[in-house]
Amino acid sequence: MHSPSSLKLKPNAKPRVLGGHPWVFANEVEALLPVEFDGEVVECRDRADRFLGSGVYNSRSQIVWRRFSRERAALDGKFIREALERAVARRSAGDNRRLVWSESDDLPGLVVDQFGDTLVVQIQTAAMEKRTALVGEVLAEVLKPAEIIFRNDVPIRRLEGLPLEVHTLSGNAWAPRWVNIDGFDYWLDLQNGQKTGFYLDQRLQHAAVAKYASGRRVLDAFCNQGAFALHCARAGAASVRGLDSAFDAIGQAIKNAARNGLPADFVVANVFDWFTAQRDVAPAWDLIILDPPPFAKSKSALEGALRGYKELNLRAMKALVPGGVLATYTCSHHMQDAELRGVLADAAADARRKVRVLEYCHQPPDHPVLVTMPESEYLRGYVVRVE
Repeated sequence: MHSPSSLKLKPNAKPRVLGGHPWVFANEVEALLPVEFDGEVVECRDRADRFLGSGVYNSRSQIVWRRFSRERAALDGKFIREALERAVARRSAGDNRRLVWSESDDLPGLVVDQFGDTLVVQIQTAAMEKRTALVGEVLAEVLKPAEIIFRNDVPIRRLEGLPLEVHTLSGNAWAPRWVNIDGFDYWLDLQNGQKTGFYLDQRLQHAAVAKYASGRRVLDAFCNQGAFALHCARAGAASVRGLDSAFDAIGQAIKNAARNGLPADFVVANVFDWFTAQRDVAPAWDLIILDPPPFAKSKSALEGALRGYKELNLRAMKALVPGGVLATYTCSHHMQDAELRGVLADAAADARRKVRVLEYCHQPPDHPVLVTMPESEYLRGYVVRVE
């Protein structure tokens, strides 16, 4: 008999954990542990009683176990410090970057973004929630930031039975300010803005797409704070228009363009409705960027999401002049490359346009992908020429 702090896989289950995936689901184990083990470290064993590693447990989540080590290990200050140091060492130097990406960095449910001297932390698992103070201590000691903002207001926390809240390590409010990212000033509200304050995962794409902007009429759909638009304007675009349905995002984009002295026009609009209204207008764009929020937040939502993506890409293709460029992205891990390729193929067929791939796009190296964990890869896209 094992100690009660051990999970055992069902004999007939074919769990992905046996193929290297770090998760075990509730329906894959013989029995759940009592609730007092929620947020604690437990072992998991296969049907032949072989040890599979140390992981964090939560009976309130569908994902009852998340492995953080293949050894017997404690999720204590020493482990967190060493994992953090390894995560930082794996990344290129810089002031604005993702420093910790959950399971990809052996810290399930911990996400840390750096903006200059400020760290923005998201805690997404019960185990990390229990260790919030410890995480704050280790981050302060290793990275010596001026402030740490805990953005624990992501809906995913509800799946772990955790409350939504935001606080800073110091207890003081973090005042919005100008932050320079890749040569552009952005007005960031890291404590109250969207997500962790800025979409760091698209940083490399901003520059990649701007290469196609010179002399072109550019449409940045779902522009958020206007990063694609600003990069294209600075690259010499003939004109730039950004669309977003969020008033605050458009307000920030206008402010950012003015601060950087760049000509760009931003409009509050539902992108689908905007394209519908332009349906009978002759194609007027040379470069369109589609960077929508995730339509598929769950597997069950995928079919509807694929229809939405297809419709969006079809409308964009029709709005491009022959030879125009479309940069199109999806940030849902439920939508694999094959689905995105299928969406583009269907849109191209319906638009009766020949579409050639110029570039394949992925999340940057500071959002590392585990090959045994498809969920760690969520951002993908294509830059295509539409003829």
